Amino acid sequence: MATEANESKQLDLTFGVITDIQYANADNGYNDTHTKRRYYRNSLHLLRNAVKGWNEEPTTPKFILQLGDIIDGCNSQLKSSEYALQTVINEFANCTSPVHHIWGNHELYNFDRECLFKSALNSKHLGNDITSESMDSCSIKTDFDPDESEVFYGYHFSPFPKFRFIITDTYDLSILGRKYSSKKHCASMEILKSYNKNEDLNSSKGLAGLDKRFVAFNGGFSQEQLEWLNKVLTFSDNNLEKVTVAAHVPIHPCSTNSQGVAWNYDEILSVLHAHTSVVCFMAGHDHDGGYYLDNHGIHHLTFEGLIETSPESDAFGTIYVYDDRMILKGRGRIQDRVLHYRKI
Repeated sequence: MATEANESKQLDLTFGVITDIQYANADNGYNDTHTKRRYYRNSLHLLRNAVKGWNEEPTTPKFILQLGDIIDGCNSQLKSSEYALQTVINEFANCTSPVHHIWGNHELYNFDRECLFKSALNSKHLGNDITSESMDSCSIKTDFDPDESEVFYGYHFSPFPKFRFIITDTYDLSILGRKYSSKKHCASMEILKSYNKNEDLNSSKGLAGLDKRFVAFNGGFSQEQLEWLNKVLTFSDNNLEKVTVAAHVPIHPCSTNSQGVAWNYDEILSVLHAHTSVVCFMAGHDHDGGYYLDNHGIHHLTFEGLIETSPESDAFGTIYVYDDRMILKGRGRIQDRVLHYRKI
């Protein structure tokens, strides 16, 4: 196991992490800049390796975090979106642990949000049924109501006492997946075009520094979602919990490249920094991965993408959770890390 494992400390739980599988029944290709090879069919074999690895763990993982982009956008052009998704879901079905799914940009290239809420990628039923009065205001509906076109996808769960995980929606503000007439689509288009003057909104040409993040394949958090997150974290603060927040798009510029950050990363960072409970933020999206420990003691962990992992390697991790730290044991491209919690 990773270094610094202390035999005197009791293991509280383990969980698995994987991201950017981007499966398609298609020949190998390249990323948009033609600098990285993408192994569309092989990603299914690497997912199979990950499931086998988790199933063979001495302590069965409590759950798996799938951080988004489960199938590739090219499935939409191939008219194979449903087939590709079912193929990957069938592989996950062999895992002995439940899977929490996050939505990335590639989910939204293949399906609109209404379809996603009705699909196997809506794992909100795995969230906690909190009945305490203080948390009632934090709940959001499990079933999608077609009239609620502005709803975001997010929930939280506590797999072990004093530990909570929050699933968030980094495409709550986005031009992807919503009807053009919806308020959030219009607001997102206005944000995007105020920075990005390119005809192709996926291009960052002419943008400098962190302004490069204002591209169509990124997104952000609505005020509604930030307020919900703040309420959940206040509950966790008051109950002395340790919280890991998960999303598709990273939120700290030092944990990814300048083009791979959420639009309003500063706003969600402000929310997280206001709470003592937050210990880690996990994301995908940047296939090269990244890591940064910020000045509030929050670990920003960006996982390498499976899609750009060669057939000879792997890209998944198992995390061992203790009361004073988490230990990531990575496979293949994902390196081992020890994530100590800040002292309060």
